[in-house]
Amino acid sequence: MRAAKSGKRPVGKVEDGALVRRLVGALPRASAQGRNRSTEWMSSIAASAAGKSLKLLIAAQPRLATLLAGIAGSAPYLWDLICADPARLLRFLTHSPEEEFTRLMKTALRSGVTARGTEGVMRVLRHMKADAALLIALADIGGVWPVARVTASLTEVADTALRVGIRRLLTDGAKSGKFRLADPKNPESGSGYMVLAMGKMGAHELNYSSDIDLMVFFDAATPALTDSTEATPIFTRLTRELVKLLQERTADGYVFRVDLRLRPDPSSTQIAISTDAALDYYESRGQTWERAALIKARACAGDLAAGAKFIGELSPFIWRKYLDFTAVADVHAMKQQIHVYRGHGEIAVEGHNVKVGRGGIREIEFFVQTQQLIAGGRNNVLRGRGTVATLTALTVGGWIDPATRDELTAAYDFLRVVEHRLQMRADEQTHSLPSDPKELEEFARFLGFATREAFATALLGHLRTVEKHYVRLFETAPAASEPRQQLSFAGPVASVSPTLDRLAEMGFRQPREVDAAVRRWHSAAYRALRGDQARKNLDELVPLIIQQLAATDSPDAAFLAFDHFLAGLRAGGRLLSLLRQKPELVGFIALILGTAPRLADILARHPHVIDLLIDPASFAALPGAQELKEGLVRAVGEARGYEEVLDAIRLFGQEHMFLIGARILSGSLSAARAGEVFAELADVLIRALAARVEEDFIGSHGRIRAQEIAIVALGRLGAREMTATSDLDLIVIYDFDDKEPESDGKRPLYGGQYFARFTQRLISALTVQTNYGVLYQVDMRLRPSGGSGPLATYIDGFINYQEREAWTWEHMALTRARVVAASAGFRARVERAIHNVLCRRREAAAVAADVVEMRGAIAQEKGDADAWDLKYAAGGLVDIEFIAQYLQLVHAAAAPQILDISTARVLEKAARAEILKAEDAEVLRPAARLYRDLTQILRLCLPGAFDPKAASAGVLGLLTRAADLPDFPALQAHLAEMERQVRECFVRILGAKP
Repeated sequence: MRAAKSGKRPVGKVEDGALVRRLVGALPRASAQGRNRSTEWMSSIAASAAGKSLKLLIAAQPRLATLLAGIAGSAPYLWDLICADPARLLRFLTHSPEEEFTRLMKTALRSGVTARGTEGVMRVLRHMKADAALLIALADIGGVWPVARVTASLTEVADTALRVGIRRLLTDGAKSGKFRLADPKNPESGSGYMVLAMGKMGAHELNYSSDIDLMVFFDAATPALTDSTEATPIFTRLTRELVKLLQERTADGYVFRVDLRLRPDPSSTQIAISTDAALDYYESRGQTWERAALIKARACAGDLAAGAKFIGELSPFIWRKYLDFTAVADVHAMKQQIHVYRGHGEIAVEGHNVKVGRGGIREIEFFVQTQQLIAGGRNNVLRGRGTVATLTALTVGGWIDPATRDELTAAYDFLRVVEHRLQMRADEQTHSLPSDPKELEEFARFLGFATREAFATALLGHLRTVEKHYVRLFETAPAASEPRQQLSFAGPVASVSPTLDRLAEMGFRQPREVDAAVRRWHSAAYRALRGDQARKNLDELVPLIIQQLAATDSPDAAFLAFDHFLAGLRAGGRLLSLLRQKPELVGFIALILGTAPRLADILARHPHVIDLLIDPASFAALPGAQELKEGLVRAVGEARGYEEVLDAIRLFGQEHMFLIGARILSGSLSAARAGEVFAELADVLIRALAARVEEDFIGSHGRIRAQEIAIVALGRLGAREMTATSDLDLIVIYDFDDKEPESDGKRPLYGGQYFARFTQRLISALTVQTNYGVLYQVDMRLRPSGGSGPLATYIDGFINYQEREAWTWEHMALTRARVVAASAGFRARVERAIHNVLCRRREAAAVAADVVEMRGAIAQEKGDADAWDLKYAAGGLVDIEFIAQYLQLVHAAAAPQILDISTARVLEKAARAEILKAEDAEVLRPAARLYRDLTQILRLCLPGAFDPKAASAGVLGLLTRAADLPDFPALQAHLAEMERQVRECFVRILGAKP
């Protein structure tokens, strides 16, 4: 199949336009590991023809050595491709990349039709994808191709793969009598089968490891069908076979993951839809987000002429012939849910999502598409698919100035390069920068930057530029509507008045109660609203407050919560002044009150938590552990006595928990990072309380000689996967000089009694109710012997118990153990003990049986039939966590590198070590991410169980956006399918059904 192996193209001779001669720009900065790996590989192939030619080529082109070493040290997926076929690498380097790419596509089109059987077609496509992935990456990293050429080439690979698959399936269908082809040499033409590329693929802007978003339609009356009554089942089956050709993993990998969920009503329609049914749907039920999605729709495969005609028929739905204020209102609502007000959350670097994070790629796309929706109906020039090209069109049309175009174009190109580098390291569809500073430093060097700081400076410059323009767009966007009448709360109360009518029009079902409450505000019935300045601010703010609350999903409930909030404020002058200066903050408070009942309840009961949002310093990047520690020291600095210290710590904790929740709600903090931040806060609070408890305890009871105490976190705290409602799973391990077991204080305690009493004090400090509520609930049941064992455990007893008495489930819990507080030496000792326990050799079948039995017991106790009980549902989070824990217990003896407190990282490491099969990893890893993202929203917003039928549209919208799906029915269907697949993985890996 490959020309280099057939001898049709010379190998080693360097053409004038060869890739290796065109290396420019900042190549990756190789690490010592990368240089060593590259050198070792060159030595291993030194005797081969390709090895000799590569050695000569490197001597002639020294930048090539830098390129190879940079890839070797930072991109294992690319390095595997390089090592797999040195002759292929040599061919790509010594020839024109444009010509090589064209040859790859033509070869695939030709070979796909003649390949033997389905397996042969799949092999052709996967080889084509691997070849193209390496070639495009070399041209990208080497600075040979600009971003636009890279994304266009990635898209052409997808187009070609679809065309190969469809051409072969239609040809085979004709042989079996299902189709009557007008032109057997071009079977797609006249077939009536249309594949539309959506999103980035539609715009020729695919990223390096992208899924492909498709919609599949067919003409039910096409003459190509031998039996027109079978149109739906035939084309649906053909689509399933097409997806299989692309998506199924074989020994050669896969081609593309296919997403068909953008089709009309995905939860209740087939994956191939007739054009008549689709047109009827869009004309009667189409939504604004679907209009936005269809902007980039492109007929990419199948009957291209029919596909283009169908898109033309959709034009009246996509493009309105007037400035569409309904679309503007929808855009405003979407924007409020994602980034509610300017300045809420400084852009970070570590862990930042360059696609959906603040200042990211999606904001540039959103900036463009919003203006297309508003004005594209009246201006055909704005109907382009490409992001950069449309920025130019917006400039020509006077919608933006040239400086905005240039800044957003530069940011887009930069962020797409970053996105590609992230994905080509391991062929993963990730958009988030490494959270670990050391990993980020390595990634920065892969991008060609000298340091993490140099990369951060460039990145932050672009992100802030994008955010600036994104916010400015909505500041200047026209309002959806203006009140027909002024709201007036002065004068006598009337049973019928223009104000009551207007409140009813705005959506309030109890306008009299609203009117009465506002009159209470003006009468200074609430302490926070007394004083001339407060009343002046209130006069100006009331119409805005009413309008913002009316825009929520439940205006009356939001208003009632806001009224309680005002009533509970100790002083309102600062808040009202801030709202007057930054009225967009009203929208954020309204968002909380109308969308997140649990967060709204916290705000109403503890209005002091808003203080942290009012403080401009809080709008900077979220504080790390050291900043939190310093802030807590300041917070308790003026506290007098133990009770005041507890109050100060609770107030500090509540404010920061609320801030984390607010950022999740606004979209400025990812679910994954939120779990880590909640855990960082808990760590700091636990250490602070433990230190204070120990200080007071020693004052009463003294010390025991050589005493050591370790506070060990398990569960969600141990895994750094906490949510807004997580308990603290803790165990306390201690050591002392048993030759002198009595403490030396005024009221001495003996041995284990000393540490048990200390642990009781610590639990009380964490859980006791004070003026500022409860800090955390604490669960100590994971300690040795559970509820029947001592509160604190002697280190030798802990080791002995884990080695001789512990059940499998207790070892499973240890996989997430993390020492939160201890001296450095004792921390190392405890960690070593835990590591040794986890690395014991175990009988896989026995462990699997225990895990399955335990999962069944949990199902009996908790139930597993509710799909939205994401933790306990069959195929839910517990299934995934148990799989990860089972893999660690069974394989850590031989592969200790898979040990990790994070479920997601365990799955990643297990897949990399080939302990977890690729097809299972493809299911479990995205499922773990989805469950984590949805759980953060549910725990943040709702005080109890989630009932989709009773939930507000705002909560459903947050869940839908967290899953990156078009609507809630699509999420329902996707969740059900994902849970089914996860349970299948559980049974396949563990060998039995719970």
